[in-house]
Amino acid sequence: MCSKAIVQYTASSSHAINRYDVFVSFRGEDTRNNFTGFLFQALRRKAIHAFKDDEDLKKGESIAPELLHAIQTSRLFIVVFSKNYASSTWCLRELAEIRNCVQTSPRPVIPVFYDVDPSVVRKQSECYEKAFEEYEKRFREDKAKMEEAERWREALTEVANLSGWDLRNKPQYVQIEEIVQNVINTLGPKICSLPKDELVGIEHRLEELVGIERKLQSVNNVGVVGISGMGGIGKTTLARALYERIYHQYDFHCFIDDVSKIYRDSSSLGVQKQLISQSLNEKNLEISNTSEGTCLIWSRLHNVRALVVLDNVDEVEQLRMFTGKRDILLRECLGEGSIIIVVSRDEHILRTHGVDDIYQVQPLNNENAMQLFCRNAFKVNHILSDYEKLAWDVLYYAEGHPLAIEVIGSSLFGRNVSQWESALARLKEKKSKNIMDVLRISFDQLDEEDKEIFLDIACALCHYDEEYVTEVLKFRGFHPEYGLQVLLDKSLILKGRRCIYMHNLLKDLGRYIVKEESPKEPLKRSRLWDYQDFAKAMSNNQTTEILEVVAVNSFASSKTVRVDGLSKIRQLKFLRLGNMNCSGSLSHLSSELGYLIWHNYPFECLPQSFQPHKLVMLKLRGSSIQRLWSGTKVLPNLKLLDLSDSKELGEMPDVAEALNLKEIVLEGCIRLRKLSPSIGLLSKLTILNLKNCQNLVSLPNSIVGLNSLEYLSVYGCSNLFNELLGEPSNTEHLKKLFSVEGPIHFHSRESVSCLLPSSLTLPCLRELDLRFCNLVEIPDAIGKLRCLEKLNLKGNNFVTLPNLKDLFRLYYLNLQHCKRLKYLPDLPSRTHLPLNLYSYPMQYFEGFIYKVTNEDECMAGLRMFNCPEIVEREQCTSMTFSWMLQMVQSWYNSECLTSLPSLKSLGSIIPGSEIPMWFNNELVSMDNSIIIDVSPFVYDNNWVGVVCCAILGEDLYRTRILEDSRRDLSVEHSDHMCLFYYSRQQFCHEQGIFRGKLNTHDLSLTFRLYDVVVLCAYMKDRDEGFYDFEVKKYGYRWVKKQDLQ
Repeated sequence: MCSKAIVQYTASSSHAINRYDVFVSFRGEDTRNNFTGFLFQALRRKAIHAFKDDEDLKKGESIAPELLHAIQTSRLFIVVFSKNYASSTWCLRELAEIRNCVQTSPRPVIPVFYDVDPSVVRKQSECYEKAFEEYEKRFREDKAKMEEAERWREALTEVANLSGWDLRNKPQYVQIEEIVQNVINTLGPKICSLPKDELVGIEHRLEELVGIERKLQSVNNVGVVGISGMGGIGKTTLARALYERIYHQYDFHCFIDDVSKIYRDSSSLGVQKQLISQSLNEKNLEISNTSEGTCLIWSRLHNVRALVVLDNVDEVEQLRMFTGKRDILLRECLGEGSIIIVVSRDEHILRTHGVDDIYQVQPLNNENAMQLFCRNAFKVNHILSDYEKLAWDVLYYAEGHPLAIEVIGSSLFGRNVSQWESALARLKEKKSKNIMDVLRISFDQLDEEDKEIFLDIACALCHYDEEYVTEVLKFRGFHPEYGLQVLLDKSLILKGRRCIYMHNLLKDLGRYIVKEESPKEPLKRSRLWDYQDFAKAMSNNQTTEILEVVAVNSFASSKTVRVDGLSKIRQLKFLRLGNMNCSGSLSHLSSELGYLIWHNYPFECLPQSFQPHKLVMLKLRGSSIQRLWSGTKVLPNLKLLDLSDSKELGEMPDVAEALNLKEIVLEGCIRLRKLSPSIGLLSKLTILNLKNCQNLVSLPNSIVGLNSLEYLSVYGCSNLFNELLGEPSNTEHLKKLFSVEGPIHFHSRESVSCLLPSSLTLPCLRELDLRFCNLVEIPDAIGKLRCLEKLNLKGNNFVTLPNLKDLFRLYYLNLQHCKRLKYLPDLPSRTHLPLNLYSYPMQYFEGFIYKVTNEDECMAGLRMFNCPEIVEREQCTSMTFSWMLQMVQSWYNSECLTSLPSLKSLGSIIPGSEIPMWFNNELVSMDNSIIIDVSPFVYDNNWVGVVCCAILGEDLYRTRILEDSRRDLSVEHSDHMCLFYYSRQQFCHEQGIFRGKLNTHDLSLTFRLYDVVVLCAYMKDRDEGFYDFEVKKYGYRWVKKQDLQ
């Protein structure tokens, strides 16, 4: 069912093939029915392949070819010396051949002395002496045979001198166990069913799985491990390799190949028989029912440690064969310390049966993928330079999928560059049937609705936000919460951070299946995604009731497509066209449309006949729309209206009948002068983005009734300032305002001063950005904005600031480049960091998400870089330090509640040249690095973080051309103090290993850990250029829980 996965192919093998693990040389009449018979059974139980001779082979004067071959192809030899061993010329000839093999190709030899003293064998005395006296009489006239007898003596002496077992000292069953264990240890782990030395990318996976196995063994219970992953990814190969690596540690073991096939052919009974046959070495079992089989397994295995691998399980019922209890599996039948390994494409099956750990097999990394590809495409371990770019094209397509790499690589072997190019072009169009057939197995097992969800994602929704995908699928009439989980369980889709995506090959599978609906006529398919197919469908200009989803982007083509045919697609539910030159006319659109997303929509309005009552999302970014429609349209389902960058839009549509509308985006609509008064009826509206609507002169009075509005952006609306001076009567739900962010930069001091007092009446304002406004005074009213969290006053000319001590939610204050500032105001006596710093609302951009807010949301602290006139620096340091500690305590409390860091960084930079006494050390920096010894605290659970203090001296300043030449950003030559806090959670991941890169807005500290954390410091200001600093000295202090109480 699975491919060879992580097995590489080679043209020829340079190593000898070992047919047998062990060759046992013994005298049959002495030991066949006792010791040697028991030894063979013990070896077989441990899956050690031992050669067992046939008496018919031991006839004649010379060794039979079969016997000779068995000796030559064995990995280890066991020689059982008994009283009559030397009286058999066959035994002695075997021993001489073993000696020859060891001399030419060294291999282990284990002597066992059954009922004879080792010295008798070594010296050929007593019974061995009598045997050789007889040979000397027989061979006296034959010189060659006399020389052969002498070689027998030498072989006996050499082997008897080796370390071995004298069976007269202990019970035989004890020594048999010791011998078998010695064989296992000597041979070492083997992968006998897989090509030796031809496995790529498997070793680190085996180490991870062995670690899981050992962890489960340590609990003295029956452990169950699941191995899961998409088809052809290498699950079976990995399971087989793990089995071969660890089987010898168990009393009984079995590997059941392709459980699903056995189950289909002979039900649960067939699987049980396989288990019993392999584990107990019993053949031709007569088991009448599964209950009888379960009892037999329990009676034989419940007191022993067993290893059981069940490969390719694809239904829940297949694991209910040994017990009726769904979540117990084989646990009740096996002894403590046993391990069950279940291989399945479906994680749901594994979870249903209560596996302890699931190992998800990942694609090969680039290095291993290239190695596997080279062995298949070139039959060597390196790439040929002429093919390098093409080879990387293959690997990009295969995305580390071993089966695809193997199949494609083998098909390209021996072909020239032009043939490679042709083959890859064909592959993109027609796909490989061998690969698609393997992947399709999982698809064919899906219910019909889940198949449709899979095809929608493959053709239109791959790499889109999960919430967006879910909404689209719901509109399509599906049940995505359940269906998406089914696809995740079967490894048919993947979930990233808020994003649904799938492997390239699975996306190709979905599109391959849809193309099969009508290979020649795209208009007769259910979905279209390919530009050429779309153009062909439009050229037919025929009516269709089949096509429901069109999602086409054309990044490469400059051709123009006539889209008249869209008017005749009657059941179209989802339309997304991007980066496409379109022409023609559009007389109608399907009334079934729920999602209309058309970048650069080329027409002046939507078709008048269009009835958008089912429309959920309307996005016409960069369109030629002048007005959407005349009058009012009934839009009960519309949630998002995005006409951004529609530069010809002169008026906003009437939205009186769109009462479920949540987001309106009119950014960049430069001709828009006013909004429709109907906007005031939108009680559910949360986002109104009017950014860069340069000619917008007024907002309707009804806007004050938008009780759900959280975000209002009027950045760049330079003609709107007079309107903003009116005081809103209801701003209770207005959580953030960008209105003063952009236009202020380009207005006079007087206009800003007029704006400030009225803006400051907003009781829920969270962020105020007044950068580079040339302000000489800040009104006291700022100190009354109780909801303010971020205040940016960078680059202004004021001397003092109002009291800020009542701003308990303030966590970011930027005063950089305020060169006339002399006094730092009182800072909040306590600070409550919001627990939901990462939960700002998101907007859709073609399904991809972007933040409404700016990039620095998760930064906290005080920024006072380049404030040269500041006085009372000790007091400044004290207040800054106290405020920092308040935020550290709040941060720690938020981590305790959320188990996640609330902030990306917490740091301050202020003028200063001395390390405060609070830090318990002062160190001189070497190479501008900050070195923190963490070894005393690695295993100490009492610490919550570390505060660092560094004195930075300006070393180099590089300026760059600025858009606003009026800014004077020269840097005064003075030292600065940087204070930074890093929490325990930032330092550590789950295993307590330190790693990573930590950034703040102004200073990036990069570290790595061996016995210390090495922090290399530099400062980067995003607005003005780059400042590189000399780290003069530094100190740090570990913050413990008691420090925050």
